[in-house]
Amino acid sequence: MKIVAAPDSFKGNQSALAVAEAIERGIHRFDSSIEVIKIPMADGGEGTVDAASSMAGGRLVKLTVSGPLGDPVEAEYAFIEESRTAIIEMAAASGLPLVPENRRDPSQTTTRGTGELMMHAVNNGCTKIILGIGGSATNDGGLGAASVFGARFFDAEGRETGITGSSLQEIKAIDISGMDPRIAKIEILTACDVKNPFHGPDGAAYVYGPQKGADSAMVEKLDKGLKNLAGVIRDSLGIEIANIPGAGAAGGLGGGLVAFFGAKLKSGIELLIEATGLEKALEGADLVITGEGKTDFQTAFGKVPAGVGAAAKRLNIPVVCFSGALGKKIEDLYPVGITALFSTANREMTLQYAIENSLELIEQGAENIVRLFFAGMNKLPSAKQ
Repeated sequence: MKIVAAPDSFKGNQSALAVAEAIERGIHRFDSSIEVIKIPMADGGEGTVDAASSMAGGRLVKLTVSGPLGDPVEAEYAFIEESRTAIIEMAAASGLPLVPENRRDPSQTTTRGTGELMMHAVNNGCTKIILGIGGSATNDGGLGAASVFGARFFDAEGRETGITGSSLQEIKAIDISGMDPRIAKIEILTACDVKNPFHGPDGAAYVYGPQKGADSAMVEKLDKGLKNLAGVIRDSLGIEIANIPGAGAAGGLGGGLVAFFGAKLKSGIELLIEATGLEKALEGADLVITGEGKTDFQTAFGKVPAGVGAAAKRLNIPVVCFSGALGKKIEDLYPVGITALFSTANREMTLQYAIENSLELIEQGAENIVRLFFAGMNKLPSAKQ
């Protein structure tokens, strides 16, 4: 028998690899002869680099880059030698957790550190970059990242502007003639699962600015700045990004990557399914176990269990979603390939207990899932019935 364990991380608690290993231990409590293929997964957000480095033969590359406020931070990305692919989480360099709450100000943050990670990967010889852009602290429209590669921005007087959100309204011209020519030869795929436009009521500033520290006045200013930048990009580069779904992700970095780097915005889970080789691993599998910290109706919109379920459904393989908690409308997941859903909470317990004992609870649950699966197939070994 062959079972694939392909969970996401349990955010803030266990990595996807740790969860997959606990699932394997639980399965082997029942029968140690079962083949378990561990495929730690991610959807382009937190855990993407870990998943890629642990499953796709990637190595972690660590370096010091500019943080959201310009302070140096330690960051890392995964580099897959065989395919010359770099997998980067922008949050590692430009993420909100890197900014203390009392210093959060999206008018002053920059994606420069993300650009530095990309440049390091280019210098490493990559031919493809997969860039996850969740969890940002920024609202600079990608100016910081583009500046690392040589893009320059000018005001009405021809003076070079800054590269933070506070400078967006000043920009009247863009010069990309000095950008590093190597970047044009590199395929850049952006893992982006939000559909927000660049600016407007549903855009980067209005939807995400407040959680990054912006008050109502700053939100309005940032939105006007993004609108201005979109117009200058259109006039200077001939590229219309304002209404591209996902252009507003990461404070407009999604749109900036399209405009300055020729990037394509793609579903994060689809990119990671390809990068981790999940579909090949599913061949010949009898059962798939996936999961995440909390599963609810939002999971159907491109999160790991939904992506894994869809991939397994194409091969007619049953999928169990085994998560820390189950929320509203989990039945929405049945049509996308999830056969059944269970929670690790197998009795009354506090959240703290569930977190502290998560791996043991995962092991216990995985064993019970497999016992039920084998019972349904009338294949329970007589000695363990």
